[in-house]
Amino acid sequence: MATRRSIDECIQRCEDAIRNAEKQYKEGSKQDHYHDVEYSAAMMQLEEATNEVMQLANSANSQQREQLHRMRLQVQKFQNEMILLDHDPSVVGGKLH
Repeated sequence: MATRRSIDECIQRCEDAIRNAEKQYKEGSKQDHYHDVEYSAAMMQLEEATNEVMQLANSANSQQREQLHRMRLQVQKFQNEMILLDHDPSVVGGKLH
Protein backbone atom coordinates (compact mmCIF):
# COMPACT_ATOMS: atom_id res chain seq x y z
CA MET A 1 0.00 0.00 0.00
CA ALA A 2 1.20 3.48 -0.82
CA THR A 3 2.03 5.68 2.14
CA ARG A 4 0.69 9.17 2.59
CA ARG A 5 4.26 10.44 2.38
CA SER A 6 4.91 8.70 -0.95
CA ILE A 7 1.69 10.16 -2.36
CA ASP A 8 2.57 13.66 -1.11
CA GLU A 9 6.08 13.42 -2.57
CA CYS A 10 4.72 12.24 -5.90
CA ILE A 11 2.19 15.09 -5.98
CA GLN A 12 4.97 17.55 -5.17
CA ARG A 13 7.14 16.24 -8.03
CA CYS A 14 4.18 16.52 -10.39
CA GLU A 15 3.53 20.11 -9.31
CA ASP A 16 7.22 20.91 -9.79
CA ALA A 17 7.11 19.38 -13.27
CA ILE A 18 4.04 21.43 -14.15
CA ARG A 19 5.64 24.67 -12.91
CA ASN A 20 8.78 23.97 -14.94
CA ALA A 21 6.68 23.10 -18.00
CA GLU A 22 4.65 26.31 -17.62
CA LYS A 23 7.87 28.32 -17.63
CA GLN A 24 9.18 26.51 -20.70
CA TYR A 25 5.80 26.80 -22.43
CA LYS A 26 5.85 30.58 -21.95
CA GLU A 27 9.41 30.71 -23.30
CA GLY A 28 8.47 28.40 -26.18
CA SER A 29 5.58 30.69 -27.11
CA LYS A 30 7.93 33.59 -27.73
CA GLN A 31 9.22 34.31 -31.18
CA ASP A 32 12.91 33.49 -31.63
CA HIS A 33 12.84 30.96 -28.81
CA TYR A 34 16.14 29.07 -28.58
CA HIS A 35 15.74 26.99 -25.41
CA ASP A 36 14.90 23.71 -27.12
CA VAL A 37 16.88 21.55 -24.69
CA GLU A 38 15.03 23.00 -21.72
CA TYR A 39 11.68 22.61 -23.50
CA SER A 40 12.38 18.97 -24.26
CA ALA A 41 13.59 18.38 -20.70
CA ALA A 42 10.36 19.85 -19.33
CA MET A 43 8.34 17.54 -21.56
CA MET A 44 10.41 14.57 -20.34
CA GLN A 45 9.84 15.64 -16.73
CA LEU A 46 6.08 15.64 -17.35
CA GLU A 47 6.30 12.18 -18.89
CA GLU A 48 8.24 10.88 -15.90
CA ALA A 49 5.68 12.41 -13.54
CA THR A 50 2.85 10.68 -15.44
CA ASN A 51 4.66 7.35 -15.24
CA GLU A 52 5.32 7.77 -11.53
CA VAL A 53 1.66 8.58 -10.84
CA MET A 54 0.49 5.54 -12.77
CA GLN A 55 2.97 3.28 -10.99
CA LEU A 56 2.06 4.60 -7.55
CA ALA A 57 -1.66 4.26 -8.28
CA ASN A 58 -1.20 0.50 -8.48
CA SER A 59 -0.51 0.35 -4.75
CA ALA A 60 -2.82 3.15 -3.64
CA ASN A 61 -6.17 2.93 -1.89
CA SER A 62 -9.27 4.32 -3.61
CA GLN A 63 -8.95 7.82 -2.13
CA GLN A 64 -5.26 8.01 -3.07
CA ARG A 65 -6.02 6.71 -6.57
CA GLU A 66 -8.57 9.48 -7.04
CA GLN A 67 -6.04 12.09 -5.91
CA LEU A 68 -3.39 10.64 -8.22
CA HIS A 69 -5.87 10.45 -11.09
CA ARG A 70 -6.65 14.17 -10.77
CA MET A 71 -2.93 14.97 -10.73
CA ARG A 72 -2.30 12.76 -13.77
CA LEU A 73 -5.02 14.62 -15.68
CA GLN A 74 -3.36 17.96 -14.84
CA VAL A 75 0.04 16.70 -15.97
CA GLN A 76 -1.33 15.19 -19.16
CA LYS A 77 -3.27 18.37 -19.95
CA PHE A 78 -0.04 20.33 -19.84
CA GLN A 79 1.77 17.66 -21.87
CA ASN A 80 -0.85 18.07 -24.57
CA GLU A 81 -0.55 21.86 -24.54
CA MET A 82 3.22 21.62 -24.95
CA ILE A 83 2.89 19.13 -27.79
CA LEU A 84 0.35 21.32 -29.59
CA LEU A 85 2.45 24.47 -29.25
CA ASP A 86 4.00 25.34 -32.60
CA HIS A 87 7.48 24.83 -31.25
CA ASP A 88 9.75 23.30 -33.86
CA PRO A 89 13.42 23.33 -32.83
CA SER A 90 14.48 23.24 -36.48
CA VAL A 91 12.65 26.49 -37.21
CA VAL A 92 13.94 29.76 -35.83
CA GLY A 93 12.39 33.03 -36.88
CA GLY A 94 10.35 31.21 -39.52
CA LYS A 95 13.44 29.80 -41.28
CA LEU A 96 14.73 26.25 -41.25
CA HIS A 97 18.19 25.62 -39.84
